[in-house]
Amino acid sequence: LASHMGFPDDSVKHFPMTHDIGNLLMFVDIVLYGSLRQEPGFPPLLLRSMSSEIPIIAPNLTVITKYVTDGIHAFLFNSGDPSTAASAFMRILGEKGLLDTAYSVALEGKLLSKNMLAYDCIVAHVKLLESVLHYPSDARLPLSFSQVKERTWLWDPFESKAALGNSSSEDERHIHTRIAGILLGESAQSNWTIDSDSNDTSSYDYPTQSDWDDLSEVEIFEDIEMREMEEIDERVEKPLLTWDEVYRNARKSERMKPEGNERDEGELERTGQPVCIYEIYRGEGAWPFLHHGSLYRGITLSKGARRPRSDDVDAVMRLSVLDDTYYRDLLCEFGAMFAIANRIDTVHKLPWIGFQSWRAAGRKVSLSESAEETLEKTMAGENHEDVIYYWVPMDTDQTSNFWSTCDCLNAGHCRTLFEDAFRNMYGLPEGVAALPPMPNDGDYWSTLHSWVMPTPSFLKFIMFTSLNGNNTEPASCLLGASQPEKRHCYCRILEILVNIWAYHSGRKMVYLNPVTGESKEQHLREERNEMWVKFFDFTLLKSMDEDLAEEADDGMHPGTDQWLWPLTGQVFWPGIADREREEKYIKKLDKKLKSKVKLLERQKSGYKQKPLGQ
Repeated sequence: LASHMGFPDDSVKHFPMTHDIGNLLMFVDIVLYGSLRQEPGFPPLLLRSMSSEIPIIAPNLTVITKYVTDGIHAFLFNSGDPSTAASAFMRILGEKGLLDTAYSVALEGKLLSKNMLAYDCIVAHVKLLESVLHYPSDARLPLSFSQVKERTWLWDPFESKAALGNSSSEDERHIHTRIAGILLGESAQSNWTIDSDSNDTSSYDYPTQSDWDDLSEVEIFEDIEMREMEEIDERVEKPLLTWDEVYRNARKSERMKPEGNERDEGELERTGQPVCIYEIYRGEGAWPFLHHGSLYRGITLSKGARRPRSDDVDAVMRLSVLDDTYYRDLLCEFGAMFAIANRIDTVHKLPWIGFQSWRAAGRKVSLSESAEETLEKTMAGENHEDVIYYWVPMDTDQTSNFWSTCDCLNAGHCRTLFEDAFRNMYGLPEGVAALPPMPNDGDYWSTLHSWVMPTPSFLKFIMFTSLNGNNTEPASCLLGASQPEKRHCYCRILEILVNIWAYHSGRKMVYLNPVTGESKEQHLREERNEMWVKFFDFTLLKSMDEDLAEEADDGMHPGTDQWLWPLTGQVFWPGIADREREEKYIKKLDKKLKSKVKLLERQKSGYKQKPLGQ
């Protein structure tokens, strides 16, 4: 283009955009923008040139004609015909230099460049504020930025005091007022100035009746909103409360909940009772078969299925393994006994304890009123004998053998399974008998988990059961034929396990007639000729329990990862108490050492505490 117009060859020089354009523009008379490409924004080079009061020649692109006007702010030529740029030069150049028109256009361009992009910048900022700010429902919303005309925004209201020089407080208020008008969405045609020194009260904006009505509506709305927030705060639990407030809220909730009153009354009624019978059930379907009164207390195997207005025990809450459906079906109703035995002092503090399945009422073998009265009188007397009372017999005709009946109820594998479990429990060799003998003397045996015994004896029985059950978990169930029987594999054999333990441990066994209340001793101890007392000795069982507890505590059990025994109750052996005492002693020594080091640091720094009162 320069060659076509007759300029010398060395008149064209190239400079990168990283060059100091400001120093270069000091020696420039005209700026020609020769790029014909559509840009996303106004070219920065033209903006710098206009601000330096230099006339510019540019193509009539859309992004350029949006801001400048031909002949007023710049000289434009047709982008489709670059040869028209010569006519633009003819409008600027004279015989000896630039024409006056070029200087006037350059001055207008300088004035325009100051506020040319103010509208786009402020509108983008307002859009950002609209996307971030959330106004309350009672606030008056500002006008939309789309209602403001273009080229009505100026940078003048945003100029700082330093840029203006020594401005007065009136000028500051003038600037702040204009800024407030912009942020509230007022148009540029509004009156942004405030004559603070004027005493003319006619310009004051006094509130009208509609303004007072709006204010009243806002106050009413705020009052309603405040009441709603207070109601919500009352429903939300507040963790940070004083002890007096906690006790007050607890007493208030107990007064409002009849269930809490019933639980307290049940506990008070059982305080003077010598025995409590826990009725085991699962789900709401068993509620009609359960009893009420101070003698009975329900215990559920289903989480959250306690009876309303009762003090039933949630077995799942007391023993977490019952939350697993597999183990809950595996242990059946015996899982409730494990739950009661786990930290028993927190739920049962009576000298005698009993259990009864909800199925006993369905089979009409539960205790009658006369039988209950006989049982309570017996327990309340000076009876310190280690005895077990039961009222649901396994065989009513008293003709079948114990192990034969057990085989009939467990698909013919009762003897085999118990023998294998007993052998693994005590480590007996293959040639030694491992099936405890049970006599066929015509007396009754207990079933259906319906019995009463002293609380210490119950804990010993639970210890024996957990040790025996530690080795009875085959890959497939051999005690049932159908799928429900396989899922509840050990239910029937666990019902009669109490007979083996009571017979061979030398406990007195008494059958209580559930209808008449008459009691009769079964399997007289004087006639027990084949008792395996050494295998049921409490000292031996306790040592075995401590060995398993040590293995569980050290993680050295050689069995599978799914070890059931530690999950059935509290794991304890003397080493745990010794370790806890040692840890407590170490913490005490560390505390003393820290106190000593802190004291030495204070003495080293010269710090001395001032006496009190001075």
